[in-house]
Amino acid sequence: MSERTIAAIATAQGIGGIGIIRISGDDAIIIAQRIFKSITNKDISKMKGYTATYGHIYDGSTLIDSGVLLVYLAPNSYTGENVAEISCHGGLYVTRRVLRAAFNAGASMAEAGEFTKRAFLNGKIGLTEAEGIMDIISAKGEQSSRAALGAMDGALRKKIDAIKNSLIVIAAHLSAWADYPEDDIPDVSEEKLSTELSQNVESLNELLSTYDAGRVMREGIDTVIAGKPNVGKSTLMNLLSGYERSIVTNIPGTTRDIIEDTVMLGEIPLCLSDTAGIRATDDPVESIGVEKARKRVKNADLVLAVFDSSQELSDDDRELIELIRSCPSVAVINKSDLKTVIDIDYIKSRLDNVVMISAKSGTGASELERVVSKIIGTSGLDPSAAIIANERQRDCAVRARDFLIEAANAIVNGITLDAITVIIEDAVSALLELTGERATEEVVNSVFSHFCVGK
Repeated sequence: MSERTIAAIATAQGIGGIGIIRISGDDAIIIAQRIFKSITNKDISKMKGYTATYGHIYDGSTLIDSGVLLVYLAPNSYTGENVAEISCHGGLYVTRRVLRAAFNAGASMAEAGEFTKRAFLNGKIGLTEAEGIMDIISAKGEQSSRAALGAMDGALRKKIDAIKNSLIVIAAHLSAWADYPEDDIPDVSEEKLSTELSQNVESLNELLSTYDAGRVMREGIDTVIAGKPNVGKSTLMNLLSGYERSIVTNIPGTTRDIIEDTVMLGEIPLCLSDTAGIRATDDPVESIGVEKARKRVKNADLVLAVFDSSQELSDDDRELIELIRSCPSVAVINKSDLKTVIDIDYIKSRLDNVVMISAKSGTGASELERVVSKIIGTSGLDPSAAIIANERQRDCAVRARDFLIEAANAIVNGITLDAITVIIEDAVSALLELTGERATEEVVNSVFSHFCVGK
């Protein structure tokens, strides 16, 4: 256990019914006893774990508030240490005042993510579970929440452990066979070894295939709404935002700069940008916005290209179609409530994804969600299954897979089995780094630096 007993506000700091101050460390119960007095005169030092008492909170002789004290005793707590949690009235002043009382009683300020870091260091959770905790706090929707909950419950670690244990058995067999030739150890079949390595490569590839969709669920996808003026881009922006985010008029060129917002299309977070209408113009101000729009379209992860179904295709429409042919995109044919004049067949012949919609009434929004989900890969993803959630995990999995491919190639090239064993052990090390069982202090500190203070 750490020598420092730490404290922090564990709830969001603002006006609310309840605020919680968390204290963890060897002296957590002692510090709690110094600032919390039970109305039944209960001896806090003798309280059992998972029990609570009501009382008053003091800083020295000064009464601060009344509240509830919860006690958790090591090792059966979140951090694996003695933990005291004081629930007081919410609000900026009261919670900070109770925290100050804890400091005055001997606690130290917790660093970002230090409670969860201590849980990791004390063997209560693995590194992937810790990252799942952070992801569930920042989840934007049901899918991202379920994915984070799966990680927190160990879905990824269990999958990695299965691969890792398989490789350890292979490496142990190879080492025993090479080191003790006089013992009755079964020969190593190169064909069987190749098969086992290929199976583990396939398992890692399946995991890696979840990364892009998992990243989208967690972070959102950079999405640009593009199209010529007056096709309904701003109306679509407002529909997806749920309020009037962009100005809507019948005057072409109203939007001259990029308007941004993060919205949910069903369960898909879109980092949405409404751009200036793309068209040829002599207006120097509008032309700057048009050029910005073209650049954003080229760099976007997803383009919602909007067309007016009640108008024939123009040269500006055709230019946009050519501009987005090589990037993930949806042709959103707007104003479906009006008579269709646009050449839909022309659009379908050049773009794979076409959706009819009325941004004004909301008709077709569910179909747009389905098509976007298909494009970014979340439609077939089981968020409760093992998912590679971040670049750190992905890097470890890629290195492990590449080592196994190298080992498989070494077998084909007739490399000695002791050298192949070393390569397999390198793959195991990469997986141990992924789960945190062999992660460097720098990696661990980097993971927990993204946590909020109090978690």
